[in-house]
Amino acid sequence: MKIGLLARIEARPEYADKVEAILRDAVQLAVEEDRTLTWFAFKENDTTFGVFDTFADEAGRQAHLRGRIAAALMEAAPTMLSAPPDIRPVDLLAVKAP
Repeated sequence: MKIGLLARIEARPEYADKVEAILRDAVQLAVEEDRTLTWFAFKENDTTFGVFDTFADEAGRQAHLRGRIAAALMEAAPTMLSAPPDIRPVDLLAVKAP
């Protein structure tokens, strides 16, 4: 694990439950992505969600950005989100994993 993505997702209040469900269900898609090493979806508050995932290399990160999870978020964005997802690439400095 050398690189990752950190995404912040702000749902419109009336769609927060649906956005949460999309993220909960997306774990199955993440499991199918061979190049996605770890994938976490989280909730900060009633309308703010996030995703953090890690990859061994840039090719894996780019494959994920072109994958089904990103497509689902972009499809939901115009209706369910108050703004497009804020997706940022990150470099991992240190990792503790099981």
